[in-house]
Amino acid sequence: MAQLSDDCFAFGGKLLSVEEAAALIAERVPPLAGGEALPLGRALGRVLAAPLAAPLPLPPFFNSAVDGYAFRHADLAPGAATPLRLEGRVAAGQAARPLPPGAAARIFTGAPMPPGTDTVLMQEDAALQAGTLLVPPGLKPGANARPAGEDVAQGALALPAGRRLRAPEIGLAAALGLASLPVRPLVRVGVFSTGDELASPGAALGPAQTYDSNRFTLLALLARLPVVATDLGILPDDKAATAAALAAAAAGHDLLLTSGGVSTGEEDHVRAAIEAGGKLVFWRLAVKPGRPAAMGVLRGAGGSLAGGTPVVGLPGNPVAAVVTFLHLARPLVLRLAGAAPEPLPRFAARAAFHYRKKAGRREYVRVRLAPGALLPEAMKFAREGAGLLTSLTESDAFAELPEEVLAVAPGEVVAVLPFAALF
Repeated sequence: MAQLSDDCFAFGGKLLSVEEAAALIAERVPPLAGGEALPLGRALGRVLAAPLAAPLPLPPFFNSAVDGYAFRHADLAPGAATPLRLEGRVAAGQAARPLPPGAAARIFTGAPMPPGTDTVLMQEDAALQAGTLLVPPGLKPGANARPAGEDVAQGALALPAGRRLRAPEIGLAAALGLASLPVRPLVRVGVFSTGDELASPGAALGPAQTYDSNRFTLLALLARLPVVATDLGILPDDKAATAAALAAAAAGHDLLLTSGGVSTGEEDHVRAAIEAGGKLVFWRLAVKPGRPAAMGVLRGAGGSLAGGTPVVGLPGNPVAAVVTFLHLARPLVLRLAGAAPEPLPRFAARAAFHYRKKAGRREYVRVRLAPGALLPEAMKFAREGAGLLTSLTESDAFAELPEEVLAVAPGEVVAVLPFAALF
């Protein structure tokens, strides 16, 4: 469990920028202790706990990069075609015998280079005449051959600690002969929704209720991170019940996420519950949609009065919950998991819309992308409400408008965060 002092964030401002929130998390939240060794087949998505030095060179031996003919470059006549006699054949997986000067051997991709040879002629460029290979001029020394360690030298850093293990990292570890990897523990995350107006999908709706979507959106977002997520249901609009549920859940989780109940209304109890059971760090983020977002530490979790469990209260509007999740919950999870920082993916697009905004806050405009002459064209979703789930399902990205930007006009270049990489 994360052991955080209840003033570990200690920020004096009232409205936090995205960068300030990220800096607080990076500087003051310690990764979880412990870890385990997992076989490669179970390590996907986990965080590497220790730097991985290559136990052998990759590739492990000098080999051919193509199907063709291997020989000594020193045997070639400068500026003229060179005949070489054919001797031998080396297939992948076979040992190669030394090749005498003036000779060439048939060789296949991945096969070891015969001792003494250093260059390969592609079979498409070869001319054969009665057991003789005619090598055209212009071939450079070492062409079409892969030296041992060309990819990774023996003893070199293959993967740094903190790297999330994706398919390429798993493949690299396998190529280095490693059957298992040391990984950080999964972050135990409990997820609540709040509000008497919510019902779980599948239940009967009351006369003034809607179905809860945020809990399932957040659980789906967490599924892409190194966590064990627990659905903790819906908290009622009751201060004492909310405080008790958060305190009980904190004892068995490394992080708690809630949605709704963090604004200033009479029925918004999450903020008060955090203050009652610990310390509220901040409750407003300088982004739109998503300003009311609480972050705090619940004291006494895990039996330690000096420690605590972080809790993030996200807004109740679905789009605002997603935006604040990306800027608060995601980096907090990665930090607890011991992962290296992972900036949200961005690329450039050309705005195909007019938009005005206030200074001092970052805004995220839902856009649909279409091919453009040089850059993709970003077309704004027709409506702006933070409660419109279809604005996420019918868009492709967020256009990110920085704090200092006051207006966007068609043709201007904007940064966009693609949903395909975020969700």
